[in-house]
Amino acid sequence: MTANRRALAAALADYERRWPLEAAAPYFGAFLGQSVDAFERTLAIGHFTGSAWLVSGDGQRVLLTHHRKLGRWFQLGGHADGDDDLMRVALREAEEESGLRGLAVEPGIFDLDRHRIPARAGEPEHWHYDVRYIVRAGASEDFVVGDESHALAWREISEVASDEGADASVRRMAVKWLAR
Repeated sequence: MTANRRALAAALADYERRWPLEAAAPYFGAFLGQSVDAFERTLAIGHFTGSAWLVSGDGQRVLLTHHRKLGRWFQLGGHADGDDDLMRVALREAEEESGLRGLAVEPGIFDLDRHRIPARAGEPEHWHYDVRYIVRAGASEDFVVGDESHALAWREISEVASDEGADASVRRMAVKWLAR
């Protein structure tokens, strides 16, 4: 097991201790131990992804993407593509999807979400084991909309937390953020 995998296993165990009522948490450590290909999108049953809860400098807003393939508002993030350092994956995806520079990732897992991805042409239905980190914006919050998004928007975290139409996991992260 690589040093990154050992660190992830420890961080997942710590997260499970801190959030014992989150139903998805136990699946992550088990999945990590089951497959050497857990960080490759070619693993048909599922794979790890890394996401960023990208907050503004003042901590009041979060940058969300209107996902092109799924047609809903989510946090920034994506596939590990073989990288077993999911904190690095989250930071890379935040930079790529927002065009922002000078971002800083905070150590420690902020949230976990295990969700099914529907089948699409050439891709069977599968699980995403999404490990989410807090990423803070730098001096500039002027984003650039990339190919993976219909749009990007800074949203007040308090509004996201109370938005019943928002994705449940995005609302959960907003509530966690406000409770910090």
